[in-house]
Amino acid sequence: MACRSQVNAAMTTILAVDDEPAILELVRFTLEDAAVRVVEASDGAEALILARRIKPDLVLLDVQMPRLDGLEVCRQLRRESAFARTPIIMLTAAGQQADRTRGLGAGADEYLTKPFSPLALLALVEALLPETRSWRPT
Repeated sequence: MACRSQVNAAMTTILAVDDEPAILELVRFTLEDAAVRVVEASDGAEALILARRIKPDLVLLDVQMPRLDGLEVCRQLRRESAFARTPIIMLTAAGQQADRTRGLGAGADEYLTKPFSPLALLALVEALLPETRSWRPT
């Protein structure tokens, strides 16, 4: 029982927000393991509710979503002190330089375009969450 609580205490939580179930499934398959939990939201409004409830270690945000787009979610999270240092990655099909500029201007730390390589996503998350050791061999 002590081991279980130690694992839970060290668990990394990633909030993945996308209205495409296949993208959420790929993110979960790529990132989730015994020490990393992926929590999913399918629109921006749900993302804000979940983020405030679970306080994720990292947020992956699509830009074009129903109810509230990813740029606005990013802006709102950045206005809250609880999320000032939370890494946010825009994960979107909007791949023009102007889109990237808008994403970074809204407060995102990184910008990854779809289709994306799972290895590129993993490397980006590892770079932003270096304390997460579950993906690395021991």
